[in-house]
Amino acid sequence: MLIEPARCQAIFDQVADASRGLGVADAEAIVAAGSSALTRFANNAIHQNVAERSGHLSVRVQIDGRTARATTNQFDDASIRQVVEESVALTKLQEPDPSRIGLPACPPPPPVNRWHEPTAHVSPADRAQAVAEAIHIVESAGQTAAGIYSTSEGVFALLNSNGVFAFYPETMANFSITAMAADSSGWAKGSACSHHDLDPLAMARAAAGKAHFSREPVELPPGAYTAILEPAAVLDLVGQMFGDFSATAISDGRSFLRDRVGQKLFGDNITIYDDAYHPLQAGAPFDGEGVPRRKLALVDQGVVREVAFCRQAAHAAGVQPTGHGFPLPNEYGEAPMNIVIAGGATPVEAMIASTARGILVTRLWYIREVDPYEKIMTGMTRDGTFLIEDGRVSRGVRNFRFNQALPELLSNVEALSPAVRASGEEAFDMVVPAMKVRDFHFTEVTRF
Repeated sequence: MLIEPARCQAIFDQVADASRGLGVADAEAIVAAGSSALTRFANNAIHQNVAERSGHLSVRVQIDGRTARATTNQFDDASIRQVVEESVALTKLQEPDPSRIGLPACPPPPPVNRWHEPTAHVSPADRAQAVAEAIHIVESAGQTAAGIYSTSEGVFALLNSNGVFAFYPETMANFSITAMAADSSGWAKGSACSHHDLDPLAMARAAAGKAHFSREPVELPPGAYTAILEPAAVLDLVGQMFGDFSATAISDGRSFLRDRVGQKLFGDNITIYDDAYHPLQAGAPFDGEGVPRRKLALVDQGVVREVAFCRQAAHAAGVQPTGHGFPLPNEYGEAPMNIVIAGGATPVEAMIASTARGILVTRLWYIREVDPYEKIMTGMTRDGTFLIEDGRVSRGVRNFRFNQALPELLSNVEALSPAVRASGEEAFDMVVPAMKVRDFHFTEVTRF
């Protein structure tokens, strides 16, 4: 492990001593260390292998309703004293905030094990072997492969002068591949805390298959179609709304849930929760102040039930914090970060078989917000968009732009697959199902 709990405690002891020496009792320290390595490939060949190792200490003090943070990437005695001095000096320059509350005093969260030693020690040769085999699959199909294979380990620890000591190590592996043909492409991506849970060869076969079956795409007229969104497409589109499940965002008037908590906004088959302990999730089981995360029932059978509360928002509302706050100071407050959309029992193959005419979507990209209160999003399909006719995938189609309100989309879901851990490019990884949706609004054909 990059840094042990005892070393984190020793660093904080120095922070606390330096802080008290400056007459400041309330101090918090975030100690983080990380190591990452990435193998990148394009044109059916590896062209880059890079590795990075880093660490930092971030110190925040609090003085009479004022707070500020200073950071260093050095852990020697002089650097620790200096970063404390900088934090104190910056804090004294701030205006007092009457709503500022003291540092938390809370027990550590229940432990969760997401650090896997074999993943922490994957070698460049290990990654190169997996990449070479994936490239071979794509190249054998007469296509060109590009993508990345990365592995990493990290430690995140938060300590404060009220006795909080939250410590979390994690490993992570990511594999992404795009298979490109003359007039088509396919894509697949996955992530897991253990690299043994990734299957680069299966992803290569999926990407190559999508590139093959989407060749010579036809152009269809824009309109409202039945759409089958694979998990990555669901992730990147529906994932745009979870920053709004925030008490601070609602209070500030920047959430589409303002005056809507407790209302039925989605279909009966939509249940969404936030659970840091779900077996397919990743990330620390505590928030940016060290408060343990609790499970939130965000949406229950279409009804918005709960939102996230950081300590300050919870104090203002007279409720308990949920453990979803970001490190202070920040402008955003909090957000759920371990999203699970409950799945169903209909595999994608059965969704296709039950569809007389529709569009199968592999992924979406360049997603932007059009209307923040109605949560209308626009974006485009890419890397595998297909026409479904008479219960089968018949051929590839030219990509579409879409304009789609998320409440409408989640009210029109006709079927859900089992939920899986999904990776995309527009939102953080979540556990989501594929969705069959009626009347998905494709508004124009793109130029590729």
